[in-house]
Amino acid sequence: MLHLVDASFFVFRAYYSVTPGMTDADGQPVNALYGFARFMGDMLERARPSHVAVAFDESLASSFRNEIYPAYKANREPAPEDLKQQFGLCREFCRLMGLAEYADGVYEADDIIGAIATRMRAQGHRSVLVTRDKDLAQLVREGDEFWDFAVDRRFGYSDIAGHFGVLPERMADYLALTGDSVDNIPGVPGVGPKTAGALLQVFESLDHLYENLDEVGSLPIRGAAKLPGRLQQHREAAYLAQRLTRIACDMPLDFTHDDLRRRAPDVPALESFYERSRFGPMLAKQARRLARAME
Repeated sequence: MLHLVDASFFVFRAYYSVTPGMTDADGQPVNALYGFARFMGDMLERARPSHVAVAFDESLASSFRNEIYPAYKANREPAPEDLKQQFGLCREFCRLMGLAEYADGVYEADDIIGAIATRMRAQGHRSVLVTRDKDLAQLVREGDEFWDFAVDRRFGYSDIAGHFGVLPERMADYLALTGDSVDNIPGVPGVGPKTAGALLQVFESLDHLYENLDEVGSLPIRGAAKLPGRLQQHREAAYLAQRLTRIACDMPLDFTHDDLRRRAPDVPALESFYERSRFGPMLAKQARRLARAME
C-alpha cells in the first residue's frame, strides 16, 4: 500500500519533544530534524512500504485558503526561526532516504496527500494516511487506513465514524458546522460536535441539510427547535467553512505511481549528513538496515 506521510505534524511534534539544545557541526539547531528522522526510520522499518510520499506545508499563511478567508490560521503563532530552517533539512533527509517529498506554496500538505490518494485510488491503489490530523480522515475510503503513528492506532473506513463522529465523506461538512478553532474557522455558533454529528447522521451533506431545514426542528436533538433559525442565520459562514475544510484533491500535482516508489537509502550520503548533524551512530545503523532490507 501507498503510505502518505503528513510530515509537518511530525516535524512540529519532534521540535517540541526533542531536547532543544541539539546543534550540528556549525552550531545550527537540529532537534526537529533528529526527531523527524527517527520517526521516519521507525515507520519505514515497521511498515516496509513499497511506495511513499511525504508531504510538507511550505507556509502557514500563503495557501489559497488565505485568499478566501484572510483570518485562516491567523490565530497561530509563526513557527520559530530555529524550526523554520529545519524543514529544509527534513526534506533533504527524505530525498537521501529514497523517498518522494512534496511541498507547494499555494496548497497545503493535506491537499497534496488528497491529490495523491485520489488519483492513485482511481488506478486501483489504496493508501495509508500517516497522521493524527482529523481533517485527513475525510480521504479514507474502503481499503484505506488512517494511521495515528504517535499512539500506533489504525482506523479503517468503518472505524472513522466511531472515532471522529461522522463518516469520512461527511467530515468536511462536520467541520463546517462545528468550526475548527485550531485553524481559526468559525463554523455555526452553538453547533458543537454532538449536534453536528447528529445532524449528519440524518442528512448526508451540508447541501442536504440546508435543503431540508424545515425538518431539523422536529429531530430528537437537544435544542432542535432553535436550530433551523441558527443554521439559516449562519448559512454563509457554514459554506465558507466548508470551502476551507474540504481538501483540494484536484490540485495540480505532477507525479506518477513510479515516482512514489521507494528507493534504497543513499547510505554514504546519509552517513555524512548524520555526521554533520552530530547524531551519533544509531540512525546510520538504521539506514544500513533499511538499505539491506531492500536488496
